[in-house]
Amino acid sequence: MSRRSVIEMLVLVFFVLLPLAMPTWALSDFAIYFTYAIFAVSLAFLWGHVGLLSLGHAVYFGLGAYAMGVVTLGMTVLPGWSVIGVILAVLVPGIVAFVLGSFFFASSGLTGAFFGIVTLALAFVFERMAISSTWLGGMNGLMSIPPVVVFGHEIYDPLVLYFGLLGLLALTIRLLQVVMRSRFGLLLAGVRENELRAATLGHQTARLKVWAFTLSGMIAGLAGALFVSQFGFASPSLIGFSLSAEALIWVALGGRSNLLAAALGAICVRFVESQLSGALGAVWPVVAGLLFMTSVVFLPRGLFGEAMARLQVAGRRSDPS
Repeated sequence: MSRRSVIEMLVLVFFVLLPLAMPTWALSDFAIYFTYAIFAVSLAFLWGHVGLLSLGHAVYFGLGAYAMGVVTLGMTVLPGWSVIGVILAVLVPGIVAFVLGSFFFASSGLTGAFFGIVTLALAFVFERMAISSTWLGGMNGLMSIPPVVVFGHEIYDPLVLYFGLLGLLALTIRLLQVVMRSRFGLLLAGVRENELRAATLGHQTARLKVWAFTLSGMIAGLAGALFVSQFGFASPSLIGFSLSAEALIWVALGGRSNLLAAALGAICVRFVESQLSGALGAVWPVVAGLLFMTSVVFLPRGLFGEAMARLQVAGRRSDPS
């Protein structure tokens, strides 16, 4: 077993044992943190592995949240609606991401800051559309969205939510790791390092980026569906720039080149925010912004990404073979 696998296993064991040291009410909070972590992983894959920095990635999180809300609202007695809601929450953002990606990367395609600016503008556009839509509840959004129904029972138990979301987070990271190590993933890494060279070698770089963008959007949509199933509401703030900026902070602080590090960044930032936001009040966003800038300048691999990289190096040095 590699050093990296050992680290990942230890992190998983830590979270499996964590409920033993937490009150029951805190388990629900961590279930929400795991949902945010799935969202962060979708952005880390796109930003760290593909090299595409989306400044409006909450668009796909919000689309998943609204899709889940529209389908399941008022349908608590029918377990099948939860399944349909989750499926649509994955498909709708995926289709939107595919269409937008096909437009973004057509011909020479958007790159660098231009791609970021366009995705940022889209976040504002989609947020205004959600606010203006009476069908989606306007400014108030959709309220009283039911939880996920499994075998005819609504899932409220904090312990079940905790381990269910932890399992989905671990599965998401593992599946994306498999994708990253596949031929498709290696080609995406090649596009990130030198797109012109990849194109010269005959690879359809635009098509590769479109499918990577689509996959990232689908995972973000899944996170949105899981979020509204716990919080019970979907509002325009879930689809705008504010949440997108928060996700950037989570991923930058955790580490964009390591999916697990990005997930830990989201979990830790949300946990620290829950502990300090009350005391710091309006100052907290400033603190978060300063942490983001510090991480970008001094820890380009992120706090957890840097720690994991050093542990792996230390492990190789201590290995006598």
